[in-house]
Amino acid sequence: MDNKYIIGGVVALIAIIAIAAFAMGGTSTQRAPDELAMAVSNHGGEPEAGFDPLTGWATGTEPLIQSTIFKHDGNGKLVNDLATGYTVSGDGKTIDVELRDGVKFTDDTPLTAEDVAFTYNTAKETGVTNLDALDKAEAVDDTHVKFTLSDVDSSFVHRLASVGIVPSDSYNNETYGEHPVGSGPYKLSQWDKGQQAIFEVNENYYGKKPFYKKITNLFMEPDAAFAAAQKGDVDIVEVPLSYANETIEGMHQVIYPSLDIRYIGLPVNNETTNEDGVIVGNNITADPAIRQAINVGIDRQAMVEGAYNGLGNVSYIGTSNLLPWASDYKIEDGKVDEAKQILAAAGWTDTNGDGIVEKDGKTASFDIDYSSSDSTRQAVALQFSEQVKQFGIEAKPNGKTWDEMDTTKFNQPIVWGGGSADPHQLYNFYDSEVAANEYSNPAAYNNSAVDALIGSAMANPNLESSYSTWSQVEPTAAQDVPYVWIGTLDYLMFVSDSVDLSDDTHTIYPHGGDIWGNVYDWTSTNATANATS
Repeated sequence: MDNKYIIGGVVALIAIIAIAAFAMGGTSTQRAPDELAMAVSNHGGEPEAGFDPLTGWATGTEPLIQSTIFKHDGNGKLVNDLATGYTVSGDGKTIDVELRDGVKFTDDTPLTAEDVAFTYNTAKETGVTNLDALDKAEAVDDTHVKFTLSDVDSSFVHRLASVGIVPSDSYNNETYGEHPVGSGPYKLSQWDKGQQAIFEVNENYYGKKPFYKKITNLFMEPDAAFAAAQKGDVDIVEVPLSYANETIEGMHQVIYPSLDIRYIGLPVNNETTNEDGVIVGNNITADPAIRQAINVGIDRQAMVEGAYNGLGNVSYIGTSNLLPWASDYKIEDGKVDEAKQILAAAGWTDTNGDGIVEKDGKTASFDIDYSSSDSTRQAVALQFSEQVKQFGIEAKPNGKTWDEMDTTKFNQPIVWGGGSADPHQLYNFYDSEVAANEYSNPAAYNNSAVDALIGSAMANPNLESSYSTWSQVEPTAAQDVPYVWIGTLDYLMFVSDSVDLSDDTHTIYPHGGDIWGNVYDWTSTNATANATS
């Protein structure tokens, strides 16, 4: 699900200063053949709290500076990183992980099971990822760590790919973010806040050594990043889908499909005020007929072609079909006449001739909020508004900050984003246990049949066999339409013709992207072409 921390860092970036600092007076900068300059918003841009996995850096993606126990490959499957293997006890409550021997941090201290246990026990305290099922992590010996769960959770092993490992002896939560010590392929050599971060290769790294010895990532907003690419100041730039028809001399487009989906939450209950004084529910979307009409009446393909510039895939559930636990559930949409019939049968009629239906003194009108810094979400909101008006519903788009949406997220429909290789995301989407809690289940959906399926999937100690149960969750919930799923979007980058990102080995892109997921395999198509003048 969306995370305010991940999104918020992008808006405050000082783009023009970054260009000036990097370009050294406005001319293209010379780079060695094994150096890269980038402008990507991987993980949401500049991390406010620094490069600390325990405060949110690179959760669930390649942290570059740190190692993880596992990683996800291009098919969403778990593969070893620090781990050499793992076993799960018969009751599913103990996960034993064997670790590589001889791994060192960048300060030359050894990485052992004690560091892994410390990282996960601390991550449970900070809440950087969902570790509710974890009772404790403990080192059995230097290369053997044991995770004891308080509740069985078949998906928990996926969380062992979500947090970069920090050194237990030297970690300080006040200073680590600015001076991170890790065991990943790179180390942070310089951080000019608001401008850039410079990474240099970690000579202690145990894995495949990257070709590029130095990576500079500039923090800037899309227009400035695109301008930097046009000037030759960056080799790789990530841009919104609205740039799909642009070209840059000497660069080519790279387009990666992702698990990252855009969807609209439809609160399923009438308005109430919770104990914190927050309004939960919406008196219009609480009517099942409103949600059903929207679900069949909108044209998802038109949204993908328009809002996504054609770079994406229609979705009727929140799980990409790239994953082994996805369902093949589909419906026929774009049926405006059927949407009108659903509304009329439920008593929604246009009595005053303004084109918007009413019922029991209520008009079928609500706001739809979206992040004002995200052009794709804005386009989704606008197209959604235009489409639902065709069958008598008024949705009023409002661009807001995430701080502002903190006060409306359980009350108003919002254009959300999410998507992970971890099936536990279905718990966050649908389970009544987390209804209207932080960014989980914002629709406040409660269905005992769905809860039972999630509980059964989690209680299965075997991850692979649990997938068949996970795959039943969304088709069951879809009948109630707590969310209108639009589609997964692709990630769009312009890449220098001299850079080969090794497309065949790129990892599966979750919400937020993971461009560095296969950085070990990047190379130059022509070692001399990487230097510009």
